[in-house]
Amino acid sequence: MKRYSLYIPMLALLAVSCAKVKVPKADLTVTTSSLTYKAGDTVTFQFAGNPDNITFYSGEVGRNYDYRTRTKADNSLQIDFKSFVSFSPIYQNLQLMVSNNFNGTVDAANVSAATWTDISQLATFSAGADNVASGVIDLRPYLGNAETPNVYVAFRYTEPARTTGQNRWVIRSFNADLVTPEGQLTNLAQMATGGWKSVDFKNPAAVWTITSAQLLMYGGAGNVAENEDWVISKPLVVSKSIQPDAGLALKNISKTMSSYQHVYKTPGTYKAVFVSSAIRYNGENSQTQELTFTITP
Repeated sequence: MKRYSLYIPMLALLAVSCAKVKVPKADLTVTTSSLTYKAGDTVTFQFAGNPDNITFYSGEVGRNYDYRTRTKADNSLQIDFKSFVSFSPIYQNLQLMVSNNFNGTVDAANVSAATWTDISQLATFSAGADNVASGVIDLRPYLGNAETPNVYVAFRYTEPARTTGQNRWVIRSFNADLVTPEGQLTNLAQMATGGWKSVDFKNPAAVWTITSAQLLMYGGAGNVAENEDWVISKPLVVSKSIQPDAGLALKNISKTMSSYQHVYKTPGTYKAVFVSSAIRYNGENSQTQELTFTITP
């Protein structure tokens, strides 16, 4: 009985000593020689303090502290293409169309049943020169109200019966990009991956030719029938989901660090955030420090 009674005070003392262990502070002071630098300059961050961990958010795209828990964003869609028209007399008989309610069944009945918006006025088309760039076309106004919009892009070729030859149109290139609010681009489709399908409304003798390199509408020689043909992309899915921004782990408990260097390559204003922490079995302390930089050209 005496043997067991000796252990009881020892265990009690051990429990009290463990309870008194405090989590260290995560103190960190960060300084720089200036808050204004030129793009391409090296920014040196001097550290005072030795927390267990340091994580760095530069404020650049993908490294924004304010977006570390963001999983949804108001993403948009933009497209661009290059075109070529030939065989005179040349005139504008190609339209750029978009739809957010097309069901994806590419036949005349289902294409006609969808609501299509003519946005040709937003693009620059060839007037005879080759590889004419359309310019970047923002499709945000045409996404609709769906939580995850599906947008279809189409080129509509129309030509009345003429005694002279019909225009020949070529779409040389095509790009569709998802755009985050910060302007970061993710490609959704190019010419070879656009999932193009054609549908004939009038004159089946002249239809779109689809290859991985281009879209070609030959038209025809003189004295051919009235023509209408569409070529339609796959659905361009504008996801609102987004990966949270992540910080860069600079230090853990096994190392010391007195400074860190970073280069801002693009002019702008950046909020750099350092998160320092100390972690033990019974708790955690953390703190943040912010520095706002102006990066000039």
